[in-house]
Amino acid sequence: LDLRTLKRLVFSFERRLKENIEARLKYPDQPERFADSEVELHEELEKLKILAGAPELYPELVNLNAIPSILNLLSHENTDIAIDVVHLLEDLTDEDVLEDNDEPARILVDSLIENNVLELLVQNLQRLSDKDPDEMSAVYNTLASIENMIEVKPAVAELVCERTKLLRWLLGKIKVREFDSNKQYASEILAILLQNSTANQKRLGQMNGVDVVLQAVAMYKSKDPKTSDEEEMLENLFDCLCCLLMPLENKERFVKAEGVELMIIIMKQKKSAYASAIRALDFSMTKYPPACERFVDVLGLKTAFAAFMGKIPMSKKNKKERYQEELEERLVSLIASLFGGILRGSRRERLLSKFVENECEKIDRLMELYIRYSDRVKAETQRLEQLELDDLEMDEEEKYNRKLESGLYTLQLITVILGHVWCSE
Repeated sequence: LDLRTLKRLVFSFERRLKENIEARLKYPDQPERFADSEVELHEELEKLKILAGAPELYPELVNLNAIPSILNLLSHENTDIAIDVVHLLEDLTDEDVLEDNDEPARILVDSLIENNVLELLVQNLQRLSDKDPDEMSAVYNTLASIENMIEVKPAVAELVCERTKLLRWLLGKIKVREFDSNKQYASEILAILLQNSTANQKRLGQMNGVDVVLQAVAMYKSKDPKTSDEEEMLENLFDCLCCLLMPLENKERFVKAEGVELMIIIMKQKKSAYASAIRALDFSMTKYPPACERFVDVLGLKTAFAAFMGKIPMSKKNKKERYQEELEERLVSLIASLFGGILRGSRRERLLSKFVENECEKIDRLMELYIRYSDRVKAETQRLEQLELDDLEMDEEEKYNRKLESGLYTLQLITVILGHVWCSE
């Protein structure tokens, strides 16, 4: 594929497009009179897919001003033509195609955004049905195209939520009780949109998003996902929930919607969402005393400390050492948040009394964790010192990050908990 071929393809496409527009204007009420031109237009769009094999020509495609013509077809009266465009966009923006072609990818995505690709894709999305296999496939490819554009240009994550009703559409998708591949992908895209964007987290919170995500995970409070895909969707939903719990106002919504109670129920049921529920509680209680107070009031201490003492449900996943460590670290963080959020009164006394019961077994456990994490951090410190002796330079920030990876943050939290226990009367 070279520039000459590209020009020929674009010229041929533009000609068929013009013929189709003219036929539709001339015979608006006689579909059989413009059906042939639609078949030819479909064939031209199929031919354009060859461009995915030469991403270095994307800047030329933009220069030929073909992008507006292609994108306008997303609102074509014939849904099949719009679906052709969706598949073409997914092919052109595919991450394997764009790999090692950063500049052409950026030029293409910038042009797509300037020509309202986000608005047109989401408007088209709203007329596609899950009952038709072709339209269902187009839904998937629409989401894939949006994900691909975010990969090239991270700012798209906020742009698409500012300019379109995508967030509302995604919420509608995860509300559906039946599981399918598009519900799974909707949960994944939602998690991507929320990941690094406080604006999107707040926006979704204002749209009753906390409540909707809680309802979606509540379906699994007493049952496990049936397949690995469904399991992945549940993890995505908890990723969404934890991202949503970053802004303070969403922590408040979480407590009001009885999210704390739901997470404790999930822990008690000991299903596959057990660890995810602990993670959500940790996010909700970090620097937010009302969540800590609610946790104590609804008898969460008993459930949390049972887990802290190692009484966790066993499954294939749980047997993995890293899984158990992550759980440990979350529980340490959760208990540290409780001490930071509940400074006095009967709740504080109930929290402290946990460390006295059963001959102070929780303090023994804390010391066991303190020694283990302390040894790991010391070993990492010595390793870093040896690297310096071997003339391998490393700045202070990198050294600190290496220590954090070896468990320094958890060690600091354990020390904070020990300090609180030590200072109590």
